Amino acid sequence: MATASFTLSKLLLKSTTPKPLSLFTPKKSNLFSSSSQFAPLSLKLKQPFHHLQSLKHSTTTTPRITATIAVGDKLPNSTLSYLDSSDELKTLSISDLTKGKKTILFAVPGAFTPTCSQKHLPGFVEKSKELKAKGVDNIACISVNDAFVMKSWKDNLGINDEVMMLSDGNMEFTKAIGCELDLSDKPVGLGVRSRRYSMLVEDGVVKILNLEEGGAFTVSSAEDILKAL
Repeated sequence: MATASFTLSKLLLKSTTPKPLSLFTPKKSNLFSSSSQFAPLSLKLKQPFHHLQSLKHSTTTTPRITATIAVGDKLPNSTLSYLDSSDELKTLSISDLTKGKKTILFAVPGAFTPTCSQKHLPGFVEKSKELKAKGVDNIACISVNDAFVMKSWKDNLGINDEVMMLSDGNMEFTKAIGCELDLSDKPVGLGVRSRRYSMLVEDGVVKILNLEEGGAFTVSSAEDILKAL
């Protein structure tokens, strides 16, 4: 009887002893026990934590304007085309256009498009004499439109010999310098074109490069080139 009383006292004492708080999940209580036992809570991640961090970082990175070509690089020797005054199709290599000369190349996303027709191309036509007075030998407008469209655009704007209108219809040159611009998601249906840019090239080497974000027109005007000469 004494032994039974002693055992009961121990059980009562054990049941009133406070338990420390912890982040554990309770196991099923024994029907014959007055206390609950706890097991550690295990967290299972489908992906490593460091991988989750890298995904978060990649979504917050601000895209930068980039191209394959840079100041100090020699231009790749691609071939461009144009229609002469007799509407004969001619070709011209980048090497022939720039070798031993100071040449301004500027590119537009598309012939007959508003900014290209109203500001970018007319600006170089208007400033052609000032640019050549600074030692520039050639000024050429490049677009991925075909040579027939470039000739029609030239005639439409009344351009003579101030600016050469060159076609990169197969995007050979545009791809070689890393200036493709994908506009296929636009409802106007332009597809893949060229980024807008202007550059000064001396003997085939890029000396000045003004590359726009997409089709923006903020740093590639004739005035921007004039200021840099």
